[in-house]
Amino acid sequence: MERNSIGQRQQATGNRGGLGEIKSHRDLIVWQRAMDLTVLVYKLSAKFPSNETYRLISQMTRSATSVPSNIAEGHARPTRRDYSHFLAIAKGSLMETETLMMLAVRLEYLQQSEAQSAMGLITQISKMLTTLHTKLSS
Repeated sequence: MERNSIGQRQQATGNRGGLGEIKSHRDLIVWQRAMDLTVLVYKLSAKFPSNETYRLISQMTRSATSVPSNIAEGHARPTRRDYSHFLAIAKGSLMETETLMMLAVRLEYLQQSEAQSAMGLITQISKMLTTLHTKLSS
């Protein structure tokens, strides 16, 4: 199975651009959702106290940004093994983002209800990364 067939299956599950061949990482739903999460994390972290700028805010925005960045970088790599490796890194960054989001709730920088949409996206992206990683490994 070639990478394009993996991408086509991914696209057939609801890519915003319609059915067809994956020409770029931008066509991947998982990358699009990861970008949505990153924007949301930036907006939510803007509510944190200013003394967290170089601590929690910095760490959270870097981990969130790492998710779509590693999906994109992996997609551009020449081998399935390389792609799979970068998806694993993206998954690790995603779990880091989740942990930091939970910490922000515990520190009462965010209400649970404010974090809920981000947590839902994290769950969705995690499942998509696992599915894509599994397809690359088969």
